[in-house]
Amino acid sequence: MNPLLKFDTYIPDVEAHVFDDEVYLYGSHDKKGGDRFCMEDYVFYHAKVNNLNEFVADKISYSKKEDPHAIDKTKLVDYYAPDCVKGNDGKYYLYYSAMGPNTKNFGPISVAVSKTPDGPFKYLGDLRYKDGAPVLKFLNNDPAVLNDNGRIYLYYGWGLGRDFSSKVLRPLYNFVLSKISGRSVKEIKNTHPSILDCAFVEIDPSDMLTVLCEPKSVLNSKTSAKKGTELYNHAFYEAPSIRKFNDTYYLIYSSNENGELAYATSKYPDRDFVYRGVVISSGNIGYKGNKVYEDNVGTIHGSVEKIKDEYYVFYHRLTNQSNFERWCYAEKITMNKDGSFNQAEMTTSGITNYLGKGKYEAVRECALFNENSGCVKRGRKSNSPYIRFKKDEYFITNLTLNSVVRFMYFHVEKLNKIKLEVRGYGEANLKIKLNEDIVSEIKISSSINWKKYEIRLNSLSYSKLKIEFIFECADNSNFDFLNFTLI
Repeated sequence: MNPLLKFDTYIPDVEAHVFDDEVYLYGSHDKKGGDRFCMEDYVFYHAKVNNLNEFVADKISYSKKEDPHAIDKTKLVDYYAPDCVKGNDGKYYLYYSAMGPNTKNFGPISVAVSKTPDGPFKYLGDLRYKDGAPVLKFLNNDPAVLNDNGRIYLYYGWGLGRDFSSKVLRPLYNFVLSKISGRSVKEIKNTHPSILDCAFVEIDPSDMLTVLCEPKSVLNSKTSAKKGTELYNHAFYEAPSIRKFNDTYYLIYSSNENGELAYATSKYPDRDFVYRGVVISSGNIGYKGNKVYEDNVGTIHGSVEKIKDEYYVFYHRLTNQSNFERWCYAEKITMNKDGSFNQAEMTTSGITNYLGKGKYEAVRECALFNENSGCVKRGRKSNSPYIRFKKDEYFITNLTLNSVVRFMYFHVEKLNKIKLEVRGYGEANLKIKLNEDIVSEIKISSSINWKKYEIRLNSLSYSKLKIEFIFECADNSNFDFLNFTLI
């Protein structure tokens, strides 16, 4: 169930791939309590395609000590979102960007190689032209790679999520962008349609390093997309992920709508991509018309993979009111006859159809919000509930105002009791909502330690159950939620 990995494991930006009857998760690696993105070594988890409930990793897949890009050799680089592909020679090639405070912004995309899908990988080189010069056109970020019947295609880019097309403000925008990206104003002006677009390039399969063509734009950013179009409202921001299902190329990406994975499709790998819709939103924005943030959102990066005969979307969500401690999640997603995807809903059950009776940690919620929920700004705390850890204990905190904690889906027969553990100060009226019915209301009060509450029910049965705990808190009240049990 969600989150997909252990609570002390922060693997965001996941590219899921099936190699030899196993699913491998290629993601970056946040540090528990970290103060920036992707501070840890790459560790790639994997599971048998017949048992997606047991993802394991027994080693460091690619150590930061292997990378040569650190400006100060006494400090290590940070490994940003990677992707992996099986080469024509049977080896596995990892494409990534070395970023962070100890590197130049948007330096070359690097490549590491291994004989096995989960490593250990060894540094091979940087993406380059035939004359050996590094490939730096567009902004080298979040590489995604595809082996298409022996041809190797790479996608990358960073779009900033804002419209820089204003003729009046363009000189100022270009100056600011040059400072952020480390590129000259001249290069920014001469990269068309925009340096902020998603870029495509083909790679020589004989060395997996040399490009066979000049990088070109394949998906517009907010700056280059035509105003008034669907793409403009869901333009490329970052985090491209590429798949080919049947005869169609699917370019999944993080859009300028924060927390949203969108996708575009084409019959060609290098042109004519058309926006098709949203794969998933980490705030459930847009799902069945929803306009309310049902979680605090920040960055999102993920992928869609076909595993056996089903499609799954892998993505991440925030914890600890931080952009730098992200958990991996997965959901089943439906492909329609026309090749489109229905937007997936965030669930607790995740890749499992239904959960049953038993004890569940509160942090396995699939929606957590109150009227203050929205986008998490770096260095700024909001007065909304969030997942927190303290002394190896993981719980939901800051339950104030009218806070909703949702879990789904469950298949239960003869549900007689729900127990839960809560602590905090003040007073609250706690409503228990099963599907669309409020089945119980109890008063909760101040307690320094975890306090147990029990709700008695009349042997209720549900084939598909959604549970909501609604904390109607009095002024200046604040509660934590540890777990609940279905009996």
